[in-house]
Amino acid sequence: MTIERQAEQTLVSLVSPCTSEQQLAVAHGIHTLTCRLMALDSLACAFLEFQLTSSRLANARTDELKRVAEALSKRLTYLLEPIQPIEIDSNRCIVQMRSNPPLKDDTSTTYYELLVAKGGILTLERYRRVVGQYGRDNIPAQVTREVFVRLVRDFAAVSG
Repeated sequence: MTIERQAEQTLVSLVSPCTSEQQLAVAHGIHTLTCRLMALDSLACAFLEFQLTSSRLANARTDELKRVAEALSKRLTYLLEPIQPIEIDSNRCIVQMRSNPPLKDDTSTTYYELLVAKGGILTLERYRRVVGQYGRDNIPAQVTREVFVRLVRDFAAVSG
């Protein structure tokens, strides 16, 4: 059984509909998926953090993580905004990607942030920055169950 199939079955087993936080955790082969679900129903889910860890990338150097980030940005064409690498920190061995362009309106800017980091950790989160305020807030990313499973498949494919 693949990790995406396990994730799909785990989603089915969780309480639904639900608007309180639930943890999803699945391990298969070289991959471990953890996700903080904030809402779940028969059609969709909302998560604060989607994280896949790949033991194959545990000792990867920055150039390998950059290749993973680029491959992932080519696959994630189905999200609200396209994601592209924006910064590579060779000292900390992290590739940071964000929505480009982000979603903007008169009151805020909303975007995805994806980190491909040392230790083989790939993390996807969504943020909102309100115009005129300092900082940003982590907000739930809302996706259909089908897109959630596709995220799992794509993250696993590029990292393993």
